[in-house]
Amino acid sequence: MRDRVRWGIAGTGTIANSFAADLRFAGNATLAAVCSRSAERAHAFATHYGGIRSYHDIQALAEAPDIDAIYIASPNAVHREHAALALAAGKAVLVEKPLTTCVADARVLAEAAAASGAFAMEALWTCFLPAIAELRMLLREERLGTIRRVRAELAYEKPFDAGSRFFDPTLGGGSLLDLGIYPIALCLNLFGHPKSIVGTWRSAPTGVDVSADVRLDYTAFDAELRCGFDRSGDNRFVIKGDRGTLAIDAPFLKANRLFVGTTAPARRLLASTGQTLFKVARRIPLPGLERFDHAFPGNGLQFEIEAASAAILQGRREHPLMPLSHSIKALEIIETIRAKAPLA
Repeated sequence: MRDRVRWGIAGTGTIANSFAADLRFAGNATLAAVCSRSAERAHAFATHYGGIRSYHDIQALAEAPDIDAIYIASPNAVHREHAALALAAGKAVLVEKPLTTCVADARVLAEAAAASGAFAMEALWTCFLPAIAELRMLLREERLGTIRRVRAELAYEKPFDAGSRFFDPTLGGGSLLDLGIYPIALCLNLFGHPKSIVGTWRSAPTGVDVSADVRLDYTAFDAELRCGFDRSGDNRFVIKGDRGTLAIDAPFLKANRLFVGTTAPARRLLASTGQTLFKVARRIPLPGLERFDHAFPGNGLQFEIEAASAAILQGRREHPLMPLSHSIKALEIIETIRAKAPLA
């Protein structure tokens, strides 16, 4: 029985480089090959990461007999096509977020995975970080009591460029697919599917969403989620319970520090949107404020790599923390918001 998954990477961009760099921290995975439409880029990437094999297209990579799994790091608009090719060849796939750019394509991909019998998962790395594992444990222990409210924001100002991947609809642009998917996916991971969804969005000149506000209604609380390219936000994820408040330090998508406040002053500080106030929590001891540090080397992708590799070695078709049903639901939420007319 193999103890390591042999990975190929489809793509040579920034996230592909992060994946390749972090793979060295995963004990059950090894990098074997890369493919790119540019033979020159594929060769340069392969040379940089230790002389791994390079291929000129996804089909050639998918047909390689000594590759177990393929990380799909190609542009959003071709995720479905590339993942389907890999699955048809019997390869496991880990697809960089978003899984696809629309619900219909995600369902087609789920059907392709079921037909192939191979493992398939969206690469939503935040859900596999040690700090998020700690958060799930704190929720199981009911350290916060009954959840009353969730608030999260992920916003990074981007200058408008009609041809960039952020704003071009043909490239799968928009703040919801690029940023909003993180708080949505984390809510699904922590709390399951909501009872109802409402929200608003504002349009960029190209028609994609430049910003959006989403509210997920659960039985006992609402999750208020915001994202945007029109500003730089506080980028924290805050859970308020009747006995305590928990905050993931910014930026929460790269969670390496949690705070739990149980006294009124500590809870007010953690719930504050002010950057200056929150910095106090990092430096000065405060009664009723507990800090959980989970620093890690590299970019943090090694945890999803290890999780996916373990599931593949176990013969699983999905990972319980990131089933395809969650990925499809996240896209359904995004499409529900986008189906409404944008705010003026």
